[in-house]
Amino acid sequence: MCIHVTLQVIVMMRRSSIWRVAHDVVVIGGGPGGYVAAIKAAQLGMNVACVEMRGTLGGTCLNVGCIPSKALLNATHMYHDAKVNFSKYGIEGGENVKINHEKLMKQKMDAVSGLCGGIEGLFKKNKVTYYKGKGRIEKGNKVVVTGAQNETLEAKNIIIATGGEPIQLPFLPFDEKTVVSSTGALSFAKVPKDLAVIGGGVIGLELGSVWARLGSKVTVIELGEEVSPFLDKEVSKEIRSLLKKHEGIDFKLGTSVTGADIKSNKVTLQLQKGDTKENLTAEAVLVSVGRRPYTSGLGLENVGVKVNKRGQVEINDHWQTNVPGIWAIGDVVDKGPQLAHKAEDEGIAVAETLAGQKPHVDYNTIPGVIYTNPEVAWVGKNEQELRAAGREIKVGKFPFLANSRAKTNAAPIGFVKAITDAKTDQLLGLHIVNAQAGELIAEAVLAMEYGASSEDIGRTCHAHPTLSEAVKEACMACFAKPIHF
Repeated sequence: MCIHVTLQVIVMMRRSSIWRVAHDVVVIGGGPGGYVAAIKAAQLGMNVACVEMRGTLGGTCLNVGCIPSKALLNATHMYHDAKVNFSKYGIEGGENVKINHEKLMKQKMDAVSGLCGGIEGLFKKNKVTYYKGKGRIEKGNKVVVTGAQNETLEAKNIIIATGGEPIQLPFLPFDEKTVVSSTGALSFAKVPKDLAVIGGGVIGLELGSVWARLGSKVTVIELGEEVSPFLDKEVSKEIRSLLKKHEGIDFKLGTSVTGADIKSNKVTLQLQKGDTKENLTAEAVLVSVGRRPYTSGLGLENVGVKVNKRGQVEINDHWQTNVPGIWAIGDVVDKGPQLAHKAEDEGIAVAETLAGQKPHVDYNTIPGVIYTNPEVAWVGKNEQELRAAGREIKVGKFPFLANSRAKTNAAPIGFVKAITDAKTDQLLGLHIVNAQAGELIAEAVLAMEYGASSEDIGRTCHAHPTLSEAVKEACMACFAKPIHF
C-alpha cells in the first residue's frame, strides 16, 4: 500500500511539473564546447546533464559547419585534382571524370551522422544524461527543458555553450535555396551556374571553393581591401592570387553590397566601390558576413547574466559570468576566436575549474585554418599587428618552391613565414600557405606554448623529404640563414 501511494505521488509530481532532476552540472548546448565540457566534467566524477535542442549532438560544427564542409572540400579537391592536375602526374583521362551530386551529398551526411552518433555513444560511456530540447535558465539555478523532452533540472552549476548563428543582411533574408547561409551552401540541390559570395572570410573562401571546383562561376565580394583581412597581408594576397589562378574565383575587393532584387530565382546585387556602382546577377548568393552569439530564449534576462553590445555573454578570466554558478564558453562569449577547438579547450578548462583544478587557455596560441587548396594556417600574431604594436621583429620566409617534398608532389606553391622577437628570438607568430598547412601548424603551436625560439625549431631534426622542413627553414631564416633558398 505504501509503495503504491509513493509511486502515485511521484507520477503526480512529475505530471504537475513539480518534479526536479538534480545535477552537479547542466550544460546548455551540445556543440564542441558543450559536449566536451559535459564529458570532461563526468570524467572528473560529477553528475552531468547536457541539453541540446537540435535533436543531434555536435552543434553547428558537426551538423552544418566544420565537418560537412570539410567532407565537400575533400571530395571536390580530389575531383578538381583528377580533372585538372592528374595529367601532370602522368595519369591520363582526367577530362572524363564526372561528379555524382547525389553520392557527394550522401558521403557528406554519412560523415556527419557517424560523428554525431559517436558523441551519443561517448555520453553513454561517460554517464552524461542527454536531454533533447531547448534549455531556459531560471532563478535558483534551474534549467527548464522544453521540446522533445520536458523537464526542470536543478544544477549546482550551469554552463552556457549555445554557440552562434549566421548574420543576415536586412535586405537579403535567408531562404536557404537562393539566398543561403553556410547551412544552405552545404546542400544545394544542384551546382549553381553563378554563385555570389558576400564576405571573403573563412566560410566564404571555403564554400566558394567547393562550388567553383564543381563548375560554378564564383565571385567573392569583400568590403575590406584584401580577403580575410585578419590574416597576415602577404598571406591574404597569396591565397587570393592562388584561388583566382587555380579555381577561377573572381574577387571584388573594397566593395560593399547596398541592395538586392530577387526575380525569377535569380538575385541581382547592387555593388558600390568608392563612387562606382554596378550590378551583379547570380543564381545563388551565399551571405557569409559573420556569426552572432545564439542566446535567443535562453533566459539570461531572467537571472541577470550580463551581455555586451554585440550580444556576447561577458565572462571573467575563469569563464564565470557575473551570476554565481553560471559559466559560459565558445562562440557565445566575448573572449577568443569563434573556433570549435577554442570552445573545446574552454569546455575542458571549466570542467577542471569546477573540480578544483587550475587550468589555463592561452588565447595567443590557438591556431586558425582556412581549408581551401592550398590551405592557410596561422598561430600567434601577424606582421602588421606586431609592427603596429611597435615590436622589434625578425621575419623569416621559405617558399615551398624550394622544398623537395612539395616539388615531388608537383605542388610547389605557398610559403612559410616565421616572425620572432628581434632581441630574444622567441617565436611570436607563424603563417603557412600550403596544401597541408592545417597539419603543419601544430609544430608551431606546440613551440609557442613552450615559449620556444626560432632556433629551437631550426635546430630540431626534421624528416627528409617532408613539407615540415619548410617550417624548419623559415625559422632558420630568422636566426641564421636557410640552407635551400
